Order: sequence, then C-alpha cells, then structure tokens
Amino acid sequence: MRRRVVITGLGLICGVGNTTEKVWGQLLAGASGVGPIQAFDTTGFPVNFAAEVKNFDPLEFIDKKESRKMGRFIHLAIAATQEAMQQSGLVVTPEIEERVGVFIGSGIGGFEIIEREHQNLMQGGPRKISPFFIPAAIVNMAAGQVSIRYGAKGPISATATACATSANSIGDSFRMIQHGEADVMLAGGSEAAVTGLTIGGFAAMRALSTRNDDPQAASRPFDKDRDGFVLGEGAGMLVLEELEFAKARGANILGEILGYGMSADAYHMTGIAPEGMGAQRSMRAALKDSGILPEEVGYVNAHATSTPAGDGNESQAIAAVFGEHATSKTLKVSSTKSMTGHLLGAAGGLEAGITAMALMQQKIPPTINLAEPGADCVLDYVANQAIDAKFDVALSNSFGFGGINASLIMRRWTE
Repeated sequence: MRRRVVITGLGLICGVGNTTEKVWGQLLAGASGVGPIQAFDTTGFPVNFAAEVKNFDPLEFIDKKESRKMGRFIHLAIAATQEAMQQSGLVVTPEIEERVGVFIGSGIGGFEIIEREHQNLMQGGPRKISPFFIPAAIVNMAAGQVSIRYGAKGPISATATACATSANSIGDSFRMIQHGEADVMLAGGSEAAVTGLTIGGFAAMRALSTRNDDPQAASRPFDKDRDGFVLGEGAGMLVLEELEFAKARGANILGEILGYGMSADAYHMTGIAPEGMGAQRSMRAALKDSGILPEEVGYVNAHATSTPAGDGNESQAIAAVFGEHATSKTLKVSSTKSMTGHLLGAAGGLEAGITAMALMQQKIPPTINLAEPGADCVLDYVANQAIDAKFDVALSNSFGFGGINASLIMRRWTE
C-alpha cells in the first residue's frame, strides 16, 4: 500500500512578492510583477523588461561571507525553504535526519555567475576566476546548500528538466515518500536567470514578448494578441511529509498530493506536439496515479506562458482530457504567469504552491491581460478577476523544452 503524502509548509518568492502571503494576496488582486529590468543595462536588447524579484536581501537569510559563495538562485532557494520550514514547524533532529531529503532543481542555475566569471577570464586571465565559481553556479548547489543548512541526510537530487524542473522535483519527492525512501522531502525549484545572456538568447529565439511600451500587459496567456513569454525569477518550495509522520508530530497539514504524471513529446527540441498530445498523456497519467476522475478536478493551474502555440495546444490538451467538464466551462483554468512571468525551472514549484493556496482558500487567481481569448482558446480562463469557488481537487501543469511534461494533482485537506 502506497503511503499518503501531505504538504506542511510553503515558501514562495517571485516578482509580485517575497513571501507566500504577499504572493497570494497580490495574485488575488491581479497585480503584475513585470517591469523594466534593473539587473543589467538593456541598451541594445530587443526586450527590456522582466518579472524580477524586488527588495530581496540575501543577508536576511545567509551570512555575508557565505552568501558571496552562492549564486542568486541559491539565495532564493534558501529563503523560500526557510519560510516553508518555519511554517511546517519541522526541526531536523539526529533521530530523523536520514529520513529527510532535498530535491531542488533549476533550469539554468547560476547564469549571472557564469557571465561574470567569463568576463573576468577575458579581462584578466585565468587567475582572475573566483575559486567559488563552480559551486556558486552549478544547478545542484541549491539542494546541496539547503541540505547542509538543515542537516538533511536523506535522498538528495537536483532536477534540470527545463520548465518542468520543479514539478518533476515535487513529483519525484512525492514518490520517494510514497515508497518509503524518506519521511520528509524539501522539494521545489529556484531560478534567477534575468541576465543579458538569457534575455538575449530567448529573444534570439523570438520566444519573448516585445511589448516594451507596456510591460505589465506583455504576459497575456490565452489572449489572441499574445506574442511571447515574459521572463521571471524566484523560487517555490514545499515541505512534503508522510501523513502519519506529520500527524505524529502535530503538523498543520495544508494539503495532500494525490498523483504525478509525466511524459515526453518525442517531437521537437522546442516545439510542442500537435494538439498537446504529450500534455494529454501527462495529465492522464496524473489522473490515473491519483485515482481521480476528470470531473472531480475543479481547477487547473496551466503552464500557459503566453506563447502563440503553447497556450492553444495546452487548451486543446485540457479539452481532450477533461471533455465536456472543460468545454462547458465548469472546469476553471488560469495562468498565474500573467502576473509572475515565467520562472523557467522554478515555475512548477511556485505554481504548485499557488495551487495549494487556491485549494486552501477556495479562491482561484485570475489570468490577467485577457481581453479576448484566441480562437484556439475556448475554456474558462478566469479572466482578469479572482473568483471564489468550491472545489476539492486541482491540477498543476509544467512543460519544458525537449518535450518534457509534468502534472501534479492535489487535494484540499480535510480530516
């Protein structure tokens, strides 16, 4: 018999706020976190805006000397984990340390460190490269630093599956607990990729919105005038526990993870399989894993990034999987990326946390900037204003380059 897995802590940071409470409040208010880029000089760039984390001081969480040895994505991961751990009330003692694991992923890792150290190399030669360059930049060091910080000696991993990263981290952690490999997992992802190389690279692909004259209206999932995604940054962390372990220590349970599905498009390195066939398989796998019927799902937090092809294909996939429940607009769908931008590898962690909050609060955050849905977008996208709703089950989607799809199903917690 598979063990049940519950959520006991959330830590969310993104462009609209640096705590879960602030993020949730701003999302319900329909507030955008997008604005002109402050991290670097955008002169000459075709895109000059992003959803940056604002007023974040890593020294509130990390010793100054140690913080210099870490990339910004590690800082954000530590901060989000600290909030999640404080909410959970969990203390990692010697008695449980080998049963506590850490799965934290990142799609890109320390790009700003790579850019800086490459510049040092070009300007001053190899002797100018920092000895902390590698551990500050590599993707697994968010998980490594969190493990060290809390003394978690159980399973540890760092997923890097592009924009499906965090959902895979959470889903894999869910399975670790289900099958008895751990009792607690600190799971999610972090990303801090607002750099010249990243913006320039995505712009060269023509993947980004170019609404430089109106940045807050640029991320517009499902809208007929969507023209690309808006890069965001931040972190999303969940504390997951085996149900009986959580109950035994008197934890406050926030929600339950019921199912996890993943699939491959096997189609194109960046393109999406027609009719979202890979996304369909991922959602169906999550439903099968959870034992939930499609009509039991009340809300889908969509991956929808505001790209012309992606949003339409995901809409088709949802319609195919959920049938009349979706096309009759009984099922509610929204993309919070309209406010947070696209956090790449951290998107799934942030959005899993948002989905958990939606279930707890019985409110669905909106898709802002949705003036008129595209012809290929025919579902209820909770346009522009949050709504109250009664629902017990929700699904969160994350899809990444390489045709990687991941879906998580959660249930509102009731005794």
